[in-house]
Amino acid sequence: MEALLASTFTVSIAEIGDKTQLLALILTARFSHLSGAKTAIILGIFLSTLANHFAAAWLGQWAISFLSPELARYLVAGAFFVIALWVLIPDKMDEEQNNVYKMGPFLATFILFFIAEMGDKTQIATVVLAAKYDALAMVVMGTTLGMMIANVPVVILGHFSAEKLPMTLIHRGCAVLFALLGVFTLLF
Repeated sequence: MEALLASTFTVSIAEIGDKTQLLALILTARFSHLSGAKTAIILGIFLSTLANHFAAAWLGQWAISFLSPELARYLVAGAFFVIALWVLIPDKMDEEQNNVYKMGPFLATFILFFIAEMGDKTQIATVVLAAKYDALAMVVMGTTLGMMIANVPVVILGHFSAEKLPMTLIHRGCAVLFALLGVFTLLF
């Protein structure tokens, strides 16, 4: 249960202001004229995140199996500290390919979210959380739930804007959270 809660909380906070949250806003605006687009976008986010984070969590558990428990603990703690610093660097949207939008809201969302998550903070956090907790299903459920908690309101509200939130404070709080995870990993 600790793996589920830590994964959900960590990713939902880390996702605020992340490029995938901005992507959710762009996709919602782009397909706002289509009936059922919000449902298709939410489903695309869910399935894309589930696939991406399952692969990331599996990789984390697989990689950690080759290390001694002591070395693994230090590497996981170090990774949390690195992510804490990384969170302080705000994301910017990359250029999307307009051809993907022609595929409709579900496929466009699925593809763009999967690509946007590659090497993203939340994907790396998923790798590290899976390595720390050795609970693949709970970590994947938690990180996917965290992504949904952060992104579904953006899709539903549509007019939501990350610029209205105290982003500096949110990024600093998230950095503290990852640093605390690093400290707890070292201590426990």
